[in-house]
Amino acid sequence: MDLKGRDFLKLLDFTTEEITYLVDLAAELKEKKKKGILVDGLRGKNVALIFEKTSTRTRCSFEVAAHDLGMGTTYLDPSSSQIGKKESIADTARVLASMYDGIEYRGYGQDIVEELAKYSKVPVWNGLTNEFHPTQMLADLLTIREHFGKVEGIKLTYMGDARYNMGNSWMVTCAKMGMHFTACTTPKYFPDPALVEECKKIAATTGATITLTDSVEEGTKGADVIYTDVWVSMGEPDEVWSERIEELSPYQVNKAVMDNAGEQAIFLHCLPAFHDLKTTIGQEIEKKFGISEMEVTDEVFESAQSLVFEEAENRMHTIKAVMAATLGYNG
Repeated sequence: MDLKGRDFLKLLDFTTEEITYLVDLAAELKEKKKKGILVDGLRGKNVALIFEKTSTRTRCSFEVAAHDLGMGTTYLDPSSSQIGKKESIADTARVLASMYDGIEYRGYGQDIVEELAKYSKVPVWNGLTNEFHPTQMLADLLTIREHFGKVEGIKLTYMGDARYNMGNSWMVTCAKMGMHFTACTTPKYFPDPALVEECKKIAATTGATITLTDSVEEGTKGADVIYTDVWVSMGEPDEVWSERIEELSPYQVNKAVMDNAGEQAIFLHCLPAFHDLKTTIGQEIEKKFGISEMEVTDEVFESAQSLVFEEAENRMHTIKAVMAATLGYNG
């Protein structure tokens, strides 16, 4: 399958077969890395990594993946890039595309990464926007397939705030891949109705289903995958913590949720997770609100059902597949 020159902005842009190909390629590249087989066929190429929002996993994944493929990287942190400040998005795209072979963007609106792609003559990759997180989806699909041996027909329940990138991305991914998606949260936090309808139309062609429910018992019963994310995203004001904790606490992933899903269920989280008091933010939340765990309990996070660290590793392998495929190297 030829994806050379393609942007990777959201999974809505890709067919089921193309998504499967990227997961297959990631699995192949992962196996080769484990065996010590070099895949550095992109020597001489360089990529720019724009991070308006910082991230441990995304940055490390892109840098290690690029290095494994033989490429150089330039990391542009929030203070290093003038995108949208002193230099327009269009100008930034044209400048970077004249020096680099690919551009990664992690930041705010989806419109930013879409505009970068519009004016760039080299592939642009979405490392995360407010609306979508496609590289995370590939990592999660690989993790699910490694565990269950398939993705089609898998029942995934997303708990918490399903209005933004993770809820949106999982609904799209399930629709594309013939999986069964459930957003389990209070209706205020359901995904955008227009996107729900678009996903239902896709689901009708793949055998997928889209369900929205505020019932934890119904929403998690028999689920193969229980998924959640932090309740407050980077860039949101501190004032929303109180509201989110009050409204989303009923949708915390805990032992009762996992038991209701069944012993076959696995737990996934895109990380970082607030499951203990070993972080500065966790300690601050405990002082203000008197809770030591938020979207997931430490008991579940550290359980045998939790595959969050295998999932985190797979970010690198799937990002490597995206860069390799769009830059014309198939491993």
